[in-house]
Amino acid sequence: MQAYFEGLYFKQQNERESVALIPAIHADGRGNKSASLQIITNEAAYQIGYDGMEVVMDRDQNQIAVGKSFFSPQGIVLDATGDGIRASGKLLFEGITPLAYDIMGPFVFVPGMECRHKVVSMRHCVKGELCINGKRYLFRDAMGYLEGDRGHSFPGRYLWTQCLSRDPSCSVMLSAASIPVAGVSFTGTIGVVSVGGKEHRFATYLGARVLRREGGICVRQGDCELTAELLEERGQALQAPVGGEMTRVIHESISCVVRYRLLRRGKVLLDFTSQQASFESEGWTTPGT
Repeated sequence: MQAYFEGLYFKQQNERESVALIPAIHADGRGNKSASLQIITNEAAYQIGYDGMEVVMDRDQNQIAVGKSFFSPQGIVLDATGDGIRASGKLLFEGITPLAYDIMGPFVFVPGMECRHKVVSMRHCVKGELCINGKRYLFRDAMGYLEGDRGHSFPGRYLWTQCLSRDPSCSVMLSAASIPVAGVSFTGTIGVVSVGGKEHRFATYLGARVLRREGGICVRQGDCELTAELLEERGQALQAPVGGEMTRVIHESISCVVRYRLLRRGKVLLDFTSQQASFESEGWTTPGT
């Protein structure tokens, strides 16, 4: 049996707090199936394991049921208990904002890729409440983001960042990774700046190139340039797939300080610093390394 994983990433953000929920299914090369739910807050990260029979996923609808919890683009019903964690609550989503077309572009048809990314919603409204280990997280007209990954392993070297700006029309997602295909490896990138109802897309298949890595990432495409500079990180340990098994430890800052800049022909289209950006980097050059 081929090793496999697939998961969805739900991020919720109010004025002070961020919470990410990552339900996933996975199978190793021996046919052993399992599932997991990872919960990330500003202060800590938790993982709850499940038997493979306790998960049902509908990829086309971006829905997944894990144990007693249910996740979809319409909302979340959370009821989960594990080692050191008790989480419950209900969230409703409105105004899901999909991309114009698949973020992978033509690479969606390339066979054998170790990881495929998708963006379900760049930004949406979140209403509801979560309770995690007795702490209440209220989301009243808050912001949300939804993406997913599937394949058999996370890239060995990659960077990912995401931000929901205070500007109600702006959100950012940018990623780059070392991508092995057919015995060779190259650095690929995908990213979107959604602002004022317009989608600025950066991608290897559109000619984008990663120019600078120190302190974050800089990507140039034609006469446009997008940079994300990590200024302060607050990483939490998570588990990631290797050959379908959740055995790799990575670190994500769900709420850290990142500066984003979008230029066209040297003119600044966007320049802001967020205190609640998300940032994840493994094998990439970042401050202090």
